[in-house]
Amino acid sequence: MGRAVLRIVGFELKGMAAIGLWMVRRRHGVPDGAAVATYTKAQTFVLSLMLFAMAVETVVVDLLLVALDVPAWLRFAVLYADVYGLLFGVMMAASCATRPHVITSDELRIRYGVYFELRVPVEQIASVRTSRSYNESKMVAVKDGRLSVAVASQTNMTIELTEPIAFVRPLGGRGEATSIRFFADQPEIVLAALRPGLTLHS
Repeated sequence: MGRAVLRIVGFELKGMAAIGLWMVRRRHGVPDGAAVATYTKAQTFVLSLMLFAMAVETVVVDLLLVALDVPAWLRFAVLYADVYGLLFGVMMAASCATRPHVITSDELRIRYGVYFELRVPVEQIASVRTSRSYNESKMVAVKDGRLSVAVASQTNMTIELTEPIAFVRPLGGRGEATSIRFFADQPEIVLAALRPGLTLHS
């Protein structure tokens, strides 16, 4: 439990930093010459709609509590919870925008905001292909050695590995996978960046 709490606190701090990076239009962990594959388009509309609804709800609920003359401590507690919800949504959007997937000559970094990151050595990738799924149940899930890192319940890329790779779940649990599914806005960027390297290592 303690480890999970520490990881959540870490996510909050990194999320706040991501807002700063987002404001100055910078990205985290993208070296010169690396290929970048974003994954935010599939969730942008839903996340924007959710944030708008939460903002409206915050104002309406606060006005209602004032009209009902509820105790100040209760009103501010509700207001704090609503504002935090808004901040969390902004942190998620910012962290996903500033932490894309990254492909270099040595590795593929699969990420979901500040919540998940897996570095896959290129020499450990046996194949890469497009493979679309619309019914992923969790952001990060593993079953029968297949790891899924979904965006808006979707994945559209699959890589097969030459040997199992270890990963850490968002709350600290560990696992291994021999196949990884993830989502990229433009799969062709991932294919173009990885396939020449796979040819060299085959």
